[in-house]
Amino acid sequence: MKLLPWTAAAVSSLSLASAASLRQVTEKFGPNPTNVGFFIYVPDVLPAKPAILVNPHWCHGAAEAAYRGSQYANLASKHGFIVIYPDSPQASDDCWDVSSRETLTHDGGGDSLGIVSMVRWTLDKYKADPARVFVTGVSSGAMMTQVLLGSYPDIFAAGSAFAGVPFGCFAAPNNNSGVYGYWNDDCAKGRIKKTAEEWANLVKAAYPGYNGWRPKLQLFHGTRDEVLDYVNHEEAVKQWATVLGLSQAPVTTTQNTPLSGWTKTTYGPNSWLEAFSAAGVPHDIRVQENTVLEFFKLNHTADYFVWGQGSPGK
Repeated sequence: MKLLPWTAAAVSSLSLASAASLRQVTEKFGPNPTNVGFFIYVPDVLPAKPAILVNPHWCHGAAEAAYRGSQYANLASKHGFIVIYPDSPQASDDCWDVSSRETLTHDGGGDSLGIVSMVRWTLDKYKADPARVFVTGVSSGAMMTQVLLGSYPDIFAAGSAFAGVPFGCFAAPNNNSGVYGYWNDDCAKGRIKKTAEEWANLVKAAYPGYNGWRPKLQLFHGTRDEVLDYVNHEEAVKQWATVLGLSQAPVTTTQNTPLSGWTKTTYGPNSWLEAFSAAGVPHDIRVQENTVLEFFKLNHTADYFVWGQGSPGK
């Protein structure tokens, strides 16, 4: 696979406020067919039934780089939630498996199943809240965010993806069973366009027979993304609006939020889908941790957002 670049500043060491630290889980934690590494950050003080945030890293990254490259660990200590930092098993580029039939299928295998096994283990180990499991990532981590929401809508309450691609866009052509490290140049360059229904059908096929509640989602993308073309942002909005039963016409449009030059559009009467277009921003997009936490309500002491709460159209 090709490099999905990330700023050197993002992987610089951050001062973490608590004595808690990143640690690797080496015991068996459930099905993990591609041998994804499992790292976790657990604050020193946890409330009863803490929430879980999953933060998959970018290509040529690692769990430790994701841990040090954002404020999520600091925020976890402040607000009392657990962060899971998966580590890609792809030795060649450390990208995530977002191309195989296995990873794009509920309990089918691939990297996505290994990550979900981490969630299930953490829920049991720390008596965490199964209704408050969230996922966010950048670049390849954003791709995996959308894969997890599509393949495991029964696990995740919400997701937030920075500079990713629609679910299934990176799937290897023809028989993609076992194709774990495929770079889909057509998708990366924005040459894959589908109707809204075609995109939605890819998500629905990931979990045959599932007609249940669907997670809400944030999408962020720079208009000058040179690695994953901005077309992928537009196609992802089409996909998820249709999956969620929403109109592709935005309900609200807000300029200069959360940063100058960024435009936020919301879809559905309760903003179940949010899309942020960052004018002039390349692939190296700035993560907005506080915006993500507010969307997940992980910074709330009450009035939590939970799986099954509300619906896209109400």
